[in-house]
This record gives sequence, structure tokens and C-alpha cells, in this order.
Amino acid sequence: MRWLFFALIVGHGLVHLMGFAKAFGFAELPQLTQPISRGMGVSWLMAGLAHLVAGALLIGAPRIWWAVGLGAVLLSQLVIMSAWDDAKFGTLVNLMILAAVVYGFASQGPLSFRAEYERDVGQRSADRVTPGLVGEADLAPLPESVRRYLRVVGVIGQPKIHKVRARWEGRIRSGPDAPWMPFTAEQHNFLGEPSRFFLMHARRSGLPVDVYHAFRDGSASMRVRLLSMLPVARASGPEFTQAETVTLFNDLVLLAPAGVVDADIRWEPLGDGEVRGHYSAGARRVSAVLSFNEAGELVNFVSEDRLAASPDGAELTRQQWSTPVGEYRAFGSRRAPTRGEGKWHPAEGDFAYIELELVELEFNGGP
Repeated sequence: MRWLFFALIVGHGLVHLMGFAKAFGFAELPQLTQPISRGMGVSWLMAGLAHLVAGALLIGAPRIWWAVGLGAVLLSQLVIMSAWDDAKFGTLVNLMILAAVVYGFASQGPLSFRAEYERDVGQRSADRVTPGLVGEADLAPLPESVRRYLRVVGVIGQPKIHKVRARWEGRIRSGPDAPWMPFTAEQHNFLGEPSRFFLMHARRSGLPVDVYHAFRDGSASMRVRLLSMLPVARASGPEFTQAETVTLFNDLVLLAPAGVVDADIRWEPLGDGEVRGHYSAGARRVSAVLSFNEAGELVNFVSEDRLAASPDGAELTRQQWSTPVGEYRAFGSRRAPTRGEGKWHPAEGDFAYIELELVELEFNGGP
């Protein structure tokens, strides 16, 4: 879709050069029957160049293209009005470009989830932290299965983690019979004062859907917008914060396992490659069973403390939740699972509601 609008914007810009050519006598252009002064010809040229710049920014700098695009549409309409009989159909193109500008503002502008996400991350990234190194002594209080896991993923001798960034690709659905929606997502987690910011861009029936999860200052929220403008769902409050605390714990052990050495976790060995962890973040405490394979890798995380949200986010129902993972690979000097699922386990039968592939993983601001 972006490339389609790029072609539309650039093509519209090139058409404006006809007015400039007519005004300065570079071409006869009999289809332009009305005379165009040289001053107005310069305006046609400026409108054309503005469209070309907007098209280039749409591809190269989508965060700001809409501002230039709006100026291009306004200037274009001004010159179209000066030659209405010849150029009036250009108004239809301007309306289509204006719709793209409005969406660009909604999805990338200062009121967008993207801008809010970057502000939230920027505020926490300003925290100054000098992490020490993880040593064998840090692992001593942990159960053997957890110690082995931390060695397998390569945390020994590495800096302790105070923040992690991950980028995902995958698909998600709202229920076992609902259609899958492809998505890309990015998240930042901060471990000192637990925070999590997760921004997802999905598509439903071809229409963009934005989702923003934020866990800050001991409380969590989730909002969903269709076309980056229309509110579809939202969730917040104590129950939702409790549910998102489980997600914090899940992210900690899967994406930043070195952080467990300093986290508030009470461990309970269960035998047969399993251990139960009781994790606290502020006033919230949740628990989960972690399962490890013979290689020492964490392969599943199961919690009874997660709550499933209704499609509009208004209702939350306690339900068993699990995240089976696999296909570990190296990210720099550390290893992490690259594929996983999020699964609900209702009485009528379990189902995966999300499938993910980990594309990028950074620790403490570096790879």
C-alpha cells in the first residue's frame, strides 16, 4: 500500500510540472487551454517538487512525510483552483493524498501510539545504570535447573541486564475460530523498576490495527486503534495489571534471564525439569511453572495468574496461559529462543492465539 501511494504522489507531482512548462513556454501542452502566468508557473513547480519530496519521505522518513504531504496538497489545490477548467480532476487525487496524510499523522504524528511509545521509552532510557557482571556467586541461591539454564544461554561473565529491546514478527487472533492477523512488534523492557512498553502493528481484513501495551509505575494499560484513529479496545485497572505482571515475568526469563539474579523471585523446585517461580513487581505477586529440556533450555512457561481479555478489553477472565518456545540461537554473546506461541487453555480446549518469531534482541542499548 505504501508503494501504491508513493506512485500516486510522485505521479501527481510530475503532472504539476506541466503547468510550469506551459508558463515558461517549454512545451505547448494543448490540454492546458487556460493561460498560466510565470508567477503561477513557479507555484506549479513548487507544488510538483513538494509532491516529489513527500513521496521520497513516505519511503525514507515515514515519521515526518505527512507534514510535507499536507503542504503539497494545499499548494496543489491552490494552483488547481487557478486553472479549474483544465485541472479540476486533480482535486480527486488531492483528496486521496489528503486521506493518506491524515492516516500518516494518526499513525506517526505526535498523538500516535508510536510517538507515545518513543516518549515512554526515552524517559526510562535516560536512567543511568552501570551494570556489574554476572558471576557464579550470583547463581548460587538459584535452583539447579535455573542455574543450568542461565549457563546455557550464556549469562556468566556478561553484564547484568537493566534494559532489553526486542523486535517480533508473527500473527495473532482473538479466538480459536477468528482469522489470523499478521503483525510486527517492538518492545522495550526495563528491569530496575519493572516497566514494559510493547507496540504492535497488525492488519485485519487489510486494515491497519495499532496496539499499545504499557506497564509503568506499577500499573498496566492496553489500547487498540483501527486505522490508528478509531478506538477499538482498551483495558486497565488492578486485574489487568496483575495479568501483565505475568507477562513481565515471562519476558524476564525468556528475553533477559540474567535479570533473575536480582529480581524478587522465590523459587520452588518441582523435579523432572520443572521449577515454580513466585515473582513480585511492586505490590503484585504472580507465579508460573518453568519447564526445561534435557539440554537445559527453557521450553515452556505456564501460569494460572494470567487473565484473558474479551475482544473489547472490558472483561477479564482468569485462565491458564502458556508460552511454549524453541529454536534457540545466539544474539551476540547470549542465546534466546526465536520461536514461540502464546496459548490459552479454556475448558473447551486449548488454542494458540499468537505465534511469534524473534527477529532482533538487544541488551542495555547494544546488540
